Amino acid sequence: MATGGTTRAFGEALRRWRDRVAPETAGLPAGGQRRAAGLRREELALLAGISVDYVTRLEQGRASHPSAQVVEALARALRLSGTERAHLFRLAGLAPPGPETVPAHITPSMRRLLDRLAGTPVAVFDACWTLLLANPPYAALMGDPSEWPGDQRNAVWRHFLGPAGRARHTPESLRAFEAALVADLRATADRYPADPRLRRLVADLRANSGRFAELWDSGAVGRHEAGRKIIDHPDAGPLTLDCDVLTVTGSDLRVMVYTAEPGTEDAERLASLTDLGAPSLAR
Repeated sequence: MATGGTTRAFGEALRRWRDRVAPETAGLPAGGQRRAAGLRREELALLAGISVDYVTRLEQGRASHPSAQVVEALARALRLSGTERAHLFRLAGLAPPGPETVPAHITPSMRRLLDRLAGTPVAVFDACWTLLLANPPYAALMGDPSEWPGDQRNAVWRHFLGPAGRARHTPESLRAFEAALVADLRATADRYPADPRLRRLVADLRANSGRFAELWDSGAVGRHEAGRKIIDHPDAGPLTLDCDVLTVTGSDLRVMVYTAEPGTEDAERLASLTDLGAPSLAR
């Protein structure tokens, strides 16, 4: 449990680390008058998916006991190293996530790699298929994920229980997609049996989706991999794209990348769409 001194130290750490993150490295515009080179409070709040008021209270030591999800989101937004992230958890009075929990840390080197793909739709998920990060081209293609609350940020929950997405499926491809997605989640559950967030997710899906329960109870274990998708975009129309899922060794992250075959109309329309991008990096 965090003490008053720990609460103050947590706020001081947030302010110190916020000051060192240049807005352009976080996918934010750097224009306008700024009193410091780092992130503003409202920018950190945007990147972490929490309110500006809560960031203010945390920094001023007026809010205690932030949840593990909030601390993880702040560490990700501040681009902390593994050691710094663990320190922030301890300052919050929490044990740093151990090997029994699904990793959600995006390393600085992975951030640099994602920055190199600034013109390509890219999203990063953890092994539960919870969205951790999406770049502006992904937001332009699939819809701004910053507007997806709570469980809607989980691709499995969103597919079985959430609103319809932009990906189009034939009956055959839908069956294959759902089977692969559930088999992948089961493999994750086998690797992290003690993760409470994962257990809650599976219980919720089994209780509220008959199709998920049927696939889960089949016991299939596998991996959701690459595929070709048709994305029905409200402005650009249907785009046929390759969707590759890359797994980051050592962190169990899934990097989803959308590309179009060069020289095609799909490539031209995707380039036109993603050049517009989105105003900020989605959390």
